[in-house]
Amino acid sequence: MIHSHRPVSRALLISAAALAIFVAGCAKKPVAAPPPPPPPPPAALKPTVTLSANPTTIMKGDSLKLSWTSTDATNLSIAPEVGAVTAQGSTTVTPSDSTTYTITATGPGGNADASVHVTVNTPPPPPPPKVPSYYELFLKEVRDAYFDYDKADIRPDAREALQATANFLKGYPNAHVTIEGHCDERGSTEYNLALGDRRASAVKQYLVSLGIPADHLNTVSYGKEKPFCMESGETCWQQNRRGHFVPAK
Repeated sequence: MIHSHRPVSRALLISAAALAIFVAGCAKKPVAAPPPPPPPPPAALKPTVTLSANPTTIMKGDSLKLSWTSTDATNLSIAPEVGAVTAQGSTTVTPSDSTTYTITATGPGGNADASVHVTVNTPPPPPPPKVPSYYELFLKEVRDAYFDYDKADIRPDAREALQATANFLKGYPNAHVTIEGHCDERGSTEYNLALGDRRASAVKQYLVSLGIPADHLNTVSYGKEKPFCMESGETCWQQNRRGHFVPAK
């Protein structure tokens, strides 16, 4: 009896194993998990920018240099007046007044700006022209009268010189002058003192005839004692034969 059941039991075991294999083969395979999403791109960096001026203080009409640098910017512009610029560089400007320059940088990460103030000083007005003194004008406008040898007559050129002198003195009605009579080196001291006196008097009388008050004119003779030119010869002697003017103290 025992031997008769063994083939049946073996057949049942084989069938059960086959069924298990069949069931296992029909089962669904597990689905693989999807890959993780890629990381987000890094955020764009905010631009940076600097701006400097050299020098920061100028006189009106002078120029200065603006210099700048930037990072992570796609557009840069400087105001006022300069406009669009490259990522870094420099430019020369001539502001007419004190000005604040501002550079603005823009990029994917936002905006940034920087500023620099420039002071423009206006030079002080020039000093008023110097007004010449009476003495300076006297030396410029008052002209000597020259004489011929051993003469005290007013020559035509002396009349012209004395007219210019009279015109100047009329502009200063309170002015007093001394007329010096001079001679060249020839002749005695006494003679030349007398000749110098005649020359000074002749000059005075001519000025009086031109409208200058007589009491504003003093006379003195130096003869040949104070020559203007120290050489001997007609050219030098002519310079010494004169009626010379000095402001009266």
